[in-house]
Amino acid sequence: MLADNRDPRSVAARLRRRRSQLLRELLATVPRPARLLDIGGTQTWWDTIGAEGLRDITIVLLNPTAQQVTQPGFEAVVGDGRALAMPDRSFDVVFSNSVIEHVGDLADQQRMAAEIQRVGRRYYVQTPNRWFPIEPHFVFPGFQFLPLAVRTELLMRFRLGWFPKIATREEARRVASSIRLLTEPELRVLFPGGTLHRESFAGLTKSLIVVGGFGG
Repeated sequence: MLADNRDPRSVAARLRRRRSQLLRELLATVPRPARLLDIGGTQTWWDTIGAEGLRDITIVLLNPTAQQVTQPGFEAVVGDGRALAMPDRSFDVVFSNSVIEHVGDLADQQRMAAEIQRVGRRYYVQTPNRWFPIEPHFVFPGFQFLPLAVRTELLMRFRLGWFPKIATREEARRVASSIRLLTEPELRVLFPGGTLHRESFAGLTKSLIVVGGFGG
């Protein structure tokens, strides 16, 4: 399946491996010991990319609900990426993988971007590209460009991507409007000092990564 991270042959899994290589190269430049804040992350994600090269880095997982951690080097806290209850520059790195598109409207995304740059000396933020023709969450061509009423109807009629068929119109409408994909120009505005990396598939930009502060 195109978007199935569990299948090592999938496009998503191949891109994740490439993404993790870039992350490792960047983390190699960070003085140790270091603290990394992962907004919306899980221990499982870090387990899948392996622990090599992550020695002396404490990874703090921040999510809206409590998460269990089972390995040394991980901590879990409850919080909101749009309003971090943390001091300025309190983390060596702030990391976020496919989260900023889920936090709300553009104003919410602006708040999250500002918080990332406030609490982190460095940052690494990945998000799907709005202009890639297949929407990555619903795995449906052009889903992000359809009117909300059409997206709602599709979610009530079909199982799309990671989402089962939804029974109620209210819930389908909520799910359909819960993801706001970003464009490259928008990401550059949110992170004006960052360096942009593009993840390509079939000659098209599938995802965008913006990084800042590394090497400095």
